[in-house]
Amino acid sequence: MQTLRLILTDKFIWLLSGAVLLATLVPVQGQAKEIAAILFNAGIFCVFLLHGIRLERHEVRAGLGNIRLQATIFFWVFGVMLAAGLLLSKAVDQLLPADVALGFLFLGTLPSTVQSATSYCAIARGNVAASVVASAFINLVGVVLSPLLFALLASAAGVEITTDTIVKLASILLLPFVLGQIFQPWLRPWVMRYKDLTGWIDRGAIALAVYVSFSAAIIAGMWSRVSGTEFLWLAAALLAWLGAAFGGTWLLGGWLDFARGDRKTLLFSGAQKSVAIGAPLAAIIFSPERAGLVILPLIFYHLAQLFLSAPLAVHLAKD
Repeated sequence: MQTLRLILTDKFIWLLSGAVLLATLVPVQGQAKEIAAILFNAGIFCVFLLHGIRLERHEVRAGLGNIRLQATIFFWVFGVMLAAGLLLSKAVDQLLPADVALGFLFLGTLPSTVQSATSYCAIARGNVAASVVASAFINLVGVVLSPLLFALLASAAGVEITTDTIVKLASILLLPFVLGQIFQPWLRPWVMRYKDLTGWIDRGAIALAVYVSFSAAIIAGMWSRVSGTEFLWLAAALLAWLGAAFGGTWLLGGWLDFARGDRKTLLFSGAQKSVAIGAPLAAIIFSPERAGLVILPLIFYHLAQLFLSAPLAVHLAKD
C-alpha cells in the first residue's frame, strides 16, 4: 500500500504522462509555439535558479567529504551508463528509427536526477546529504559534459555543438545556478517557505519542455514513424537497461564494501536519469521535429525508474 501511495501521489509521473498525452491530442503550433518556447526558456532558467538557491554550501562540504562514494557515482553515471547507451544505440539501430536509436546514446550521456534521487534515498534511509551533493554536482557538470560527450560520440549522426549552442546552454542552465548560489542567503528562506509553489515551478517547466518537444514530433508524424513493433523493441531495451542499471549499482556498492546508507545513495543517484537536463538539452541541440523522437527513450526510462524506485525505497527502508 505504501508503494502504491508513493506512485499515485508522485506529481511528476502524472505531469510527464499528461504532457505526452496533451502533445498527442493538442500539439502546440503556430503563434502558440513561439509563446511556448519563450515560456520554456524562462521556466528552465527558473528551475536551475531554484537548484542553486536550495543547495546549501554546508551540504556541499559534507557530501564532498565522501570522495570515494562521489567518485564512484560519477564514474557510473558518465562511464558505465554512457557505455551502455552507446552499445544499446548500436544494437537497436536496425530495429528502431534512427533518431529513437540515437536517443539511447543521448540518454546515456545525461546526469542523474536531483529531486527524485534525493527523495527516494531519504525514503530508503540512505545517506541523503551525499545524495543531494552527488546529484547536484553531477547535474552541474552534466550541463557542460553531457552535450560535449554526445556531440563527440554522435558526430556521425550529424550532431554538432556550435559556439551558439554552448552559449545558450550556459545562459539557460549554468548561469541561473550560479546566481542562485550567490543570492542564496537572501532568497533561500522564501523558497523553503513556499516549497509547494517552487516545486510546481520545477515540475511544470520540465513538463512544458516535454510538451513542446513532443508536439513538434507529433506534427512531424511521430506515431506514424514509430510502429507498434518498434515500441515493443523500445520497451524491451529500456527495461533491460533499467534492470542492469539498478542491479549493477547495488552490486557495485556491495563489491566496494560501502556502508548500507552509501550503497542506497549509489543506487538512486547512479541508476536514474534526469529529464530535467535531458529535455532542455534536446530542445537546444536538435530541431523540434527531431527532439521529440530523441527524448522518447528518456521519457519512458524516466517514468519506469520512478515506478521501480518507489517499491525499492520502501523495501530498503526496512533495513
